[in-house]
Amino acid sequence: MASRLHSSRLFQTLKTTSHTCRLRHLSTATAAAAKESYEDADGISMKGVKISGRPLYLDMQATSPVDPRVLDAMLPYYLSSYGNPHSRTHLYGWESDLAVEKARAQVAALINASPKEIVFTSGATESNNISVKGVMHFYKEKKRHVITTQTEHKCVLDSCRHLQQEGFEVTYLPVGSDGIVDIDLLRSAIRPDTGLVSVMTVNNEIGVIQPVEEIGNMCRELGVPFHTDAAQALGKIPVDVEKMNVSLMSLSGHKIYGPKGVGALYMRRRPRIRVEPQMNGGGQERGIRSGTVPTPLVVGMGAACELAMKEMEYDDKRISALQERLLNGIKAKLDGVVVNGSREKRYAGNLNLSFAYVEGESLLMGLKEVAVSSGSACTSASLEPSYVLRALGVDEDMAHTSIRFGIGRFTTEAEIDRAVELTVQQVEKLREMSPLYEMVKEGIDIKSIQWAQH
Repeated sequence: MASRLHSSRLFQTLKTTSHTCRLRHLSTATAAAAKESYEDADGISMKGVKISGRPLYLDMQATSPVDPRVLDAMLPYYLSSYGNPHSRTHLYGWESDLAVEKARAQVAALINASPKEIVFTSGATESNNISVKGVMHFYKEKKRHVITTQTEHKCVLDSCRHLQQEGFEVTYLPVGSDGIVDIDLLRSAIRPDTGLVSVMTVNNEIGVIQPVEEIGNMCRELGVPFHTDAAQALGKIPVDVEKMNVSLMSLSGHKIYGPKGVGALYMRRRPRIRVEPQMNGGGQERGIRSGTVPTPLVVGMGAACELAMKEMEYDDKRISALQERLLNGIKAKLDGVVVNGSREKRYAGNLNLSFAYVEGESLLMGLKEVAVSSGSACTSASLEPSYVLRALGVDEDMAHTSIRFGIGRFTTEAEIDRAVELTVQQVEKLREMSPLYEMVKEGIDIKSIQWAQH
């Protein structure tokens, strides 16, 4: 616990001091880049937006900050122990190889797997591609059908569409208004030629937790491989590949206070699951994922997994309390606030809210002092309403007003209180300008109005 508190204080100190410190003894290129700073005495200017200081960070589903203890574990493998882990003829390679295998064991321990079942990748997107396309390509002579849900991460959906272009069939299952898939509907969709079922553990946009244990048991009973994208679940809720009966599981480093650019794929050995590699090369990672394993990144992911195993229970209690504080604070001052997804079956650190009679883009732009998003970072460039919320049956106008608040290990009560204050201020400001909200306050049923077309 002392280490946990020390790290939290250190992180807060780093946040408040890092952007005021001047970089010294840097390379010429770095020094030149530092001169082009977007921060000055008057605040920060970037992409046409001017704010007084760095905003509060509440976008943990997009990425999480690196835990200082994780960075400490990584630094030696950048500065002194920098060998290629695949170099077998000298000390530098040996020590890097030992570090990679230690990290492999740390990742495996967090999900109750064998280290031999862990393959390092560049992230969950690559792991998902290997799982979906790799399995179906390997078993393509007999298996031509995939089952997934309409609310999966975009990389899973796009992988399925790629398979469709190759002649495979894909069933996209709907979800209920709470975001949960119907087990009976899933069972009825399985066919003799079904080669894979892919359902994510925790949804990245709305935080709902799917019944993966039930799905895994059913798939094992019917002899169908089961893949789950657990990038948003790892280190946040208990994950056990044996209880879940998963064949493949995709994992990410930067969602659990580790570095970006590294992930892992769990592949069951008994009964063995096979995949066709999606990348050709030197045959690293048992030939499944060729390319030099990035030792510092892998070490960082391993350290992050070890910390998560020790602190998951503490983090969950604290984050749950902060989520209640945020939700209660907003609902106490605003009406027309809707929680998207199940209230009971969800990860507490993901709170997706819709605000009636407010335009979502205007709300996001107004919340310049709070770093939040309207959905997945992978689809945030789109002006279309979230496909996840549309799959839940959320009206288009409400889907457009959704904001995802992401709470994490280093979020403070003061940040939550400030986020509540700023959110309430902005929603009230926008509603004052909304004729629809005025009509609602006057008791007019907007949905009953016949709008004239010009």
